[in-house]
Amino acid sequence: MPVAPSNQAQEATESIAPWWLPGGHLQTIWPALRVRHAQPAALAAIHYRRERWTTPDGDFIDVDWCDAQAGSAATPTPLLVLFHGLEGSSHSHYALAFAQVAQQRGLSFVVPHFRGCSGEINRAARAYHSGDYEEIGWILTRLRQCTPRPLMVVGVSLGGNALLRWAQEAGSQGRLQASAVASISAPVDLAASGQAMGRGFNRSVYTRMFLRSMKPKAMQKLAQHPGLFQPQALLGARTLYEFDNVFTAPLHGFRNTEDYWARASAKPHLAGMMLPTLVVNARNDPFVPASSLPRASQVGRHVSLWQPLHGGHVGFARGPWPGHIQTMPAAVLTWLAQQSGLTLKGNVDG
Repeated sequence: MPVAPSNQAQEATESIAPWWLPGGHLQTIWPALRVRHAQPAALAAIHYRRERWTTPDGDFIDVDWCDAQAGSAATPTPLLVLFHGLEGSSHSHYALAFAQVAQQRGLSFVVPHFRGCSGEINRAARAYHSGDYEEIGWILTRLRQCTPRPLMVVGVSLGGNALLRWAQEAGSQGRLQASAVASISAPVDLAASGQAMGRGFNRSVYTRMFLRSMKPKAMQKLAQHPGLFQPQALLGARTLYEFDNVFTAPLHGFRNTEDYWARASAKPHLAGMMLPTLVVNARNDPFVPASSLPRASQVGRHVSLWQPLHGGHVGFARGPWPGHIQTMPAAVLTWLAQQSGLTLKGNVDG
């Protein structure tokens, strides 16, 4: 059955949003702002250690680890992997929430940064994109060498779509790396999400915020590799469509934005998934129109769809003021553990 049966984990995601946080925009913005203002306290509870890995093309990525207490030889500590979203990092609100839940459940946790997202610009004439499944693949292969267990893997927003594309390309061989995968708030129809981000409040607030960090990084890339693109066109971009047309698409082998969005979108391939896969999208996500979400008839038997009415984009706040954002990570981790045949310690109050 494509849609996940009712269970405690899924029911947690279906809970009504807090009365004090109405609407998809507030449910998107408040969780990020709350964690940003509480960042020192949040980070004090999470102790990352960083590794720098050399990529197959001679570039580098930075990988942040949050280690659990070592398990016994008979029961090694499972590893939870998170791929962040557009311009995200291990310090993003959702990454910290997953790190806290993983810590409570006795898991090791790791966030591989997409290129240029760890605080230092990468060296190669490339960045990252929504369909970067080859990058996901070599990262998971290397991580799998660190643990005797197949990985539990989460992707958020852009990272969620890229993770799904990896699972689709890997097919049955994906089980060698991952026991189960989950995407949260992934724009699985990139054209629909791109169009939504180019209009109204989304364009004025979210797109402007993204471009504020993406443009300087692109200009740094141009300084490294003169002639890579036309700077005037890049600086004049006012939408993600325009930015992708100048920068993302040509740097990563796509003809243009339309070609990139079409080939990188995960939605057309969900029927052929071979790994246990969870796809979570709030129906009031301002980045991902509800009309673009996959239906049960469009996915294969290995895919479970959770589409709660509330949650915004990677928000899913719960509880009385000022709320918390651990319910969704706890529910997703419970699902992943069930698919992986694991029993985790502890419970997280949703």
